[in-house]
Amino acid sequence: MENPFVKLFRSKINTAVSLLILLLFTGIVGFKLMSNYSWLDAVYMTVITVTTVGFGEVQPLDTHAKIFTVFLILTSVFIVGYAFKIITEYLISKNDISELKYKKMQKEIDSLSNHIVICGFGRNGKQSAKKLLMHNRSFVVIESDKELIEKHQKDGILFVWGDAKEDEALNLAGLNRAECLISALPNDSDNVFVVLSARQMNTQMRIISRASKESSYSKLKLAGANNVILPDIIGGDHMASLVVVPDLLEFVDNLSIVGEGGINIEEIAVEQLYDTSSVKTIQDLQLRKNTGCSVIGYKTHTGQYVVNPEASQNLVPNSKVIVLGRPEQIQKLNLTYNINIK
Repeated sequence: MENPFVKLFRSKINTAVSLLILLLFTGIVGFKLMSNYSWLDAVYMTVITVTTVGFGEVQPLDTHAKIFTVFLILTSVFIVGYAFKIITEYLISKNDISELKYKKMQKEIDSLSNHIVICGFGRNGKQSAKKLLMHNRSFVVIESDKELIEKHQKDGILFVWGDAKEDEALNLAGLNRAECLISALPNDSDNVFVVLSARQMNTQMRIISRASKESSYSKLKLAGANNVILPDIIGGDHMASLVVVPDLLEFVDNLSIVGEGGINIEEIAVEQLYDTSSVKTIQDLQLRKNTGCSVIGYKTHTGQYVVNPEASQNLVPNSKVIVLGRPEQIQKLNLTYNINIK
């Protein structure tokens, strides 16, 4: 929705421009009819009269033409003054409104915690933001292109205008309170610098970075990235898999991790699934019986993954279970265990 202040000023500018056009039209026609000037001379006389530059007449004016000229000068003083005032106010207020928007946005950012910081709003950054929006996760984007920010502000995305390589921009994005950072800059060396700075500023958060070259993988890991994604390799592998195992990959693609139509896969901390000591194993949870969901994976407290775990798998604190089900079954899981799925 258009800002009401901008709308008001735009209406005033339209009025001012209309009055100026009417004034020029009146002057040109008046000089043409009263003094029998040519159209060019009538335009010339109108312009020097309205702008009050003080040049002489093309030819002497009679009494009626002089009265008309006086009227035109007095009218132009008010109309031109009004137009100049409105345009000046609009330019100043536009900057003020833009500044107010950034201040309001910064205030929202300052209230966030455990959010995600995205560095760069290119193809990978936009895709990350889209997924996080669909999953109702709080995030902040650091972007240096002001036009790009203004274009996407209406999407409800919080932006920090600045260079992600600068500590000031990272601080404005609340990096010290963030849960995760996604570095999606197009240049690998910039991503290395961002990861290195971010890891120094927040030693606990998770850092995910993109890389264009395989040689950058080790550098990003050494700088402090927990995960390094190579989009070109993933894309090539995906295309080859469509040739080798097309049906299997199509099935996997149809599993929705996030989306408007519901999700099929979810990871849940075991502490969210039970409160009593009576539950010791996956079988004790009885997720299949209670919700219809199946446990397809288990992440231990040390970070190791167990695919298709046995029913006798022991559950320990700080571990997670990965469940699969239809969207309605995942929703039932959420309601049954009062889980706030992000």
